[in-house]
Amino acid sequence: MSQIQPKINRLLDTINHIVLDKQYAVKLAVSCLLADGHLLLQDLPGMGKTTLAHALAVLFGMDFNRVQFTNDMLPADILGMMVYDQTRQEFYFRQGAVFTQLLLADEINRSSPKTQSALLEAMEERQVTQDGKTYLLPKPFFVIATQNPVQQAGVYPLPESQLDRFLMCVSLGYPSPTAERELLEGKDRRELLSGLTAILTAQDVLIAQQEVRNMYIAPVVLDYIQRLVAKSRASQEYHGLSPRGVLALKRACQAYAYVSGQNNVAIDDVQAVFSAVADHRLGQRFVPFHHLGGTKAHTLAEQIIAQVAVD
Repeated sequence: MSQIQPKINRLLDTINHIVLDKQYAVKLAVSCLLADGHLLLQDLPGMGKTTLAHALAVLFGMDFNRVQFTNDMLPADILGMMVYDQTRQEFYFRQGAVFTQLLLADEINRSSPKTQSALLEAMEERQVTQDGKTYLLPKPFFVIATQNPVQQAGVYPLPESQLDRFLMCVSLGYPSPTAERELLEGKDRRELLSGLTAILTAQDVLIAQQEVRNMYIAPVVLDYIQRLVAKSRASQEYHGLSPRGVLALKRACQAYAYVSGQNNVAIDDVQAVFSAVADHRLGQRFVPFHHLGGTKAHTLAEQIIAQVAVD
């Protein structure tokens, strides 16, 4: 077992005491970050998206900035800008909020498409280019973004190119009656967040990412991944997974197996992450949770899993 594994178990336990009854979503979120990907949290307002993002930021022990996206925000507010220094009589680059190890982009789809696209280079290439000069971002570098459903007022749908930069898209949904009662009787979530301290360090994260990349995937599991991908491309109703999406799926299932304490990737790990990796790439928009029971309608990815044989 990796020396980092006990820390990951503690991290999961800590978050699950704050974000109640969402163990699966929390595990996906942690797997996403350890896979060196970016995380999109999508749900109705007030479901705990920002609470989960804030807890991850603190517990991963990295420098982080939080940006509240608004419709009047400009790309320079995130990336930075050239500023004139009167003393030296020359321009210099003033770094924006993106120059951090973990960027919390809150309500990202309330900004204009121009501002959203400003993050494309940073998320994919981990760098920012201004006036022909390239500035590297810190390592590790994560973006955790939250967004509200596109049906709500004042939001701009994220374009496909932006969605594709997120390794996973995760929704929380309504809490169970038991968890909701605990919320009503327990401490305020802000009070619990204020008492958090880092469990991992940035160096731990880099080590874990390398261990994730080394997770073994047997040929039979790769065969299953390819069958899922082929099925996604067979439909006339939506675009199938791209090669980048396939590689994202591979990293995600490696990370999920790693977070689970396994030594190799199983088919169950592929099935566990497939919806989070594939739905937003297949064009699946926000899927509302039923008011009764808290169950979610079948997504495109879940339909594909049901139609593809395991062996």
